[in-house]
Amino acid sequence: MLAKLRVARPTDNLAAVVRFYQEGLGLTQLASFTAHNGFDGVMLGQAAAPYHLEFTQQPGHTVGRAPTADHLLVFYLPEEAEWQAAVQRLRTAGFAPVPAYNPYWDQQGLTFEDPDGYRVVLQHAAWNL
Repeated sequence: MLAKLRVARPTDNLAAVVRFYQEGLGLTQLASFTAHNGFDGVMLGQAAAPYHLEFTQQPGHTVGRAPTADHLLVFYLPEEAEWQAAVQRLRTAGFAPVPAYNPYWDQQGLTFEDPDGYRVVLQHAAWNL
């Protein structure tokens, strides 16, 4: 059986972060909750994918921004049309690329920063591991 992965992280800007990942990256809202043990949250992903992202916000609690510019989520998009569409979707949603902290990611990809300062790389390459 293949494991499924949930990447969970808190935010102070739940609506803005959801907009970045939903409108900018094209992820779908899979589930959400309000006031569950004091937290609000949204899970985003693709219905058939073995991963999703969970963002939570605890009213009255501040979590701050990303600790460094090298905290990354990397999406490998080897097909030219798919990569171009993903880049255009982020630009259309109002997000401009930023220089990668590690210049390796600028060689075949573009890096975008979410409202919390965490970065997403759209890598125009296959993942050959």
